[in-house]
Amino acid sequence: MKNLVIIPTYNEKENIEMIISAVFQLEEGYHILVVDDSSPDGTSEIVKRMQAEYPHYLHLSIRKIKDGLGKAYLHGFQWALQNGYDRIIEMDADFSHNPQDLPKLVEACKNADISIGSRYSRGVNVVNWPMGRVLLSYFASKYVRFILGVNISDTTAGFVCFNKQVLEEIGLERVKLKGYGFQVEMKYRAFKKGFKIVEVPIIFTNREKGVSKMHGGIIGEAIFGVLNLRWKSFINRL
Repeated sequence: MKNLVIIPTYNEKENIEMIISAVFQLEEGYHILVVDDSSPDGTSEIVKRMQAEYPHYLHLSIRKIKDGLGKAYLHGFQWALQNGYDRIIEMDADFSHNPQDLPKLVEACKNADISIGSRYSRGVNVVNWPMGRVLLSYFASKYVRFILGVNISDTTAGFVCFNKQVLEEIGLERVKLKGYGFQVEMKYRAFKKGFKIVEVPIIFTNREKGVSKMHGGIIGEAIFGVLNLRWKSFINRL
């Protein structure tokens, strides 16, 4: 089974070398695809240099425009399917997702279609976030569960493992939300297709280096995007 970790990047030069090295230190033999949105800070140049060390395991795809996390992941999903990967994992570059949790996520996906690295399946497991952001994220997941009727504690989680069948059947061309709403939409579409989704408790740690990509527009898209998803499902246009 071929496992691919997709890491989307924009100005992650402080983190990218360390996160790649951390993944390749694991025993399971993961491959990595870095999807870089033409970072002006030289992130892609660091990856190119590291490809000489990991020529068959480290891959790089550079997009010319920066148009949202969701679009970067969709680009990566298509690449993964074209290149024959069996399990595809979303992971941030900034160590908010601990690479040591990758084996747990993949193991859980052997008995499910999707496994989610969950911050909220057993209480609230977030480190170094301001309380305001913790509350925003926690209640956003509660809001999504209420509106969409999904039994997922961490609906906005970005540490996720998909079996390739999900990405083949989910209708990637229909996924429209770009920011954190993208994470919700992927889970909801999988839920509506009847795929088995499990949550794996993790500890989420706020980034120490680089700049967060969170902004008000992303939050607004997620709030109204969820309502639109529910409406589309109601009128059978999902």
